[in-house]
Amino acid sequence: MYVVAGVTGNTGKVVAETLLAQRAPVRVVVRDAAKGEAWKARGAEVATATLDDAAGLTKALAGAKGAYLLLPPQMQSTDARADNARRSAAYAKAIDASGVPHVVFLSSIGSHLSAGTGPILSTHDAEITLRKTHARVTFLRAGSFMENWAMSLYALGQGILPSFTGADVKVPTVASKDIGTTAATALLEGDRTGSIIELSGPRELTPKDVAAALSRVTGKTITLQVGPEEAMIGALTGAGLNAHWAGLFQEMTHGVNTGHIAWEGGAARALRGTTEIDDVLRKLVG
Repeated sequence: MYVVAGVTGNTGKVVAETLLAQRAPVRVVVRDAAKGEAWKARGAEVATATLDDAAGLTKALAGAKGAYLLLPPQMQSTDARADNARRSAAYAKAIDASGVPHVVFLSSIGSHLSAGTGPILSTHDAEITLRKTHARVTFLRAGSFMENWAMSLYALGQGILPSFTGADVKVPTVASKDIGTTAATALLEGDRTGSIIELSGPRELTPKDVAAALSRVTGKTITLQVGPEEAMIGALTGAGLNAHWAGLFQEMTHGVNTGHIAWEGGAARALRGTTEIDDVLRKLVG
């Protein structure tokens, strides 16, 4: 039995679908039982629990051979690091109480760093917490999601792609589909010692590359417009994001622009997905 959290999101959904396609037994974790009905119809078991409910998660993980866990963004939070630390603590309690032997945890590029990474600090903390459990944990450190470019498509009608990342800054970027299939494969293979997987897409992408891809996908000339980092908080809060998250994103963007946020390397396994940015953008623009 494999337990999968986050099935209402992009990566968890792919993990569960991939496992079911391999005829592996799956138990999905949902906050609302109604959201599990479609999965039940596909042959999965359904467990109802919130991701900070240690007791509920313990029941969900009971008898499992492996589990996929993650920290979905809480965009209303005004202290994301503290809120995610509570979730990670609940995960750790549930892992040890249930006895699940292997966990694949969705982490991030830069999670080995202790400062200057914005929202990535939450996965840094989670890695420390989960390493203290009895389970073998595979930390799947993914590059930037290709789907994150959806937030920059609001000016597409004007032929503009706005960005606060430098035009020629190469960013490890990967599709959520590839993250999900890699996580499912890691669960099926198991892991005797625990490991770190560094997952990027077929190639690193610059914002200029993404603008060129959008031009191909739309058949229109899309021009990249790079704004100064110091304007980022104002732009994001003006778009409805709270100041806390705007500050986190600005710190992360600075880390990307300066090269601070990068792969750890070393003993980590470097893997590449196969999904191209054109395929993701084609879906995003409809």
